[in-house]
Amino acid sequence: MSVFHAKEIFFSPCPRGLENVLTAELATAGAVSIQQVPGGALFAGSLETCYRVNLESRIATRVLWQLVSAPYRDENDLYHLAQEVKWPRLFSPDRTIRIHITATHSPLKSIEFATLRIKDAVCDRFRADTGVRPSVNTKDPDVRIHCFLTSDMATLYLDTSGEPLWNRGHKMAKVVAPLKENLAAGILRLIGWQPGIPLLDPMCGSGTFLLEAAGMALNDAPGLSRDAGAFGFERLSDFDPALWKQCRSEAAARRVVVDVTNAPLPIWGSDHAADAIVRTRQNLSHAGLDDLVTLQQADLLNLERPAPEGILIANPPYGERLGDDATLAAFYPRWGDALKKHFAGWNCWFLSADTQLPKAIGLSPKRKTPLFNGNLECRLYSFPVVAGSNRS
Repeated sequence: MSVFHAKEIFFSPCPRGLENVLTAELATAGAVSIQQVPGGALFAGSLETCYRVNLESRIATRVLWQLVSAPYRDENDLYHLAQEVKWPRLFSPDRTIRIHITATHSPLKSIEFATLRIKDAVCDRFRADTGVRPSVNTKDPDVRIHCFLTSDMATLYLDTSGEPLWNRGHKMAKVVAPLKENLAAGILRLIGWQPGIPLLDPMCGSGTFLLEAAGMALNDAPGLSRDAGAFGFERLSDFDPALWKQCRSEAAARRVVVDVTNAPLPIWGSDHAADAIVRTRQNLSHAGLDDLVTLQQADLLNLERPAPEGILIANPPYGERLGDDATLAAFYPRWGDALKKHFAGWNCWFLSADTQLPKAIGLSPKRKTPLFNGNLECRLYSFPVVAGSNRS
């Protein structure tokens, strides 16, 4: 008997600052009653909605199915709340589990002990109903159970995504401090980039912006690249293989076929480091996108614009990739001059945690959008470049 109702409640977290972009995306996947909250969005939907958001979302980190919510005071309340859930109807005891807790202003002194109590409740319910209990696997569990604690409310969720959705499976080669794929996709939407608009990342690193832009240009559902059985919902008792196959087939049919015999997409990437270009090329090739993006090793101070107008997007260094502060202090003004010289007519966007970036490069930002790269607070700066002007 199915335990999935026609309309269930879900929560999808996302990088902070992308909530508006996420809610727009959820609506296109069939979600209803969407409620934006800090760090994500609540929504209602069917089993098909759950599948489609997992398959098609570029912004969501996960899709969490809300099971139960109630006030709590201590760990015993969490135990009783978790024991009320009919876990054996959701998944079989041969599935391994892991409990995740996220807490905001929780009065509990030990999140580890709270995690243990929820795990005990799940296992005790299995033992009482079936005579057997699931095992715990903290590294690669079949089923992830999430608990969100506020100061007085506890909510239990079942993770339908498995690995986080930003893990597209494309990146074989990475660099230090990579940008998460869903943050890169969200930034591309925030800056107004659309397929067909010339796009350049002059500090491409491992190619995250390029991979996301090429995927968007092809209308390629990011979940299609995942292996069979990779999603969390595929391990639940309510999994509907026929519906999942239909969702995948419909998404694959929407994929745009690009003829690159004459020219690739108007997407360019460069980096001063040869190994970064090698990594990006490997990642594009693994994703089947290597013929669509133009790459070159280049010093960005001498880089010429590849088209009269377009969008430049970069996650410039703030200590990690160019060395010490003295190096950056000398580099940034020269970069600002190079942009004015070579990129007149382009709208340049930079994601940086360095609040002194605009002053350092000598350009006045038109917009500053707060974003978070993980726990690192950043700003997304917009610099429309006009030759000989915009100097601070």
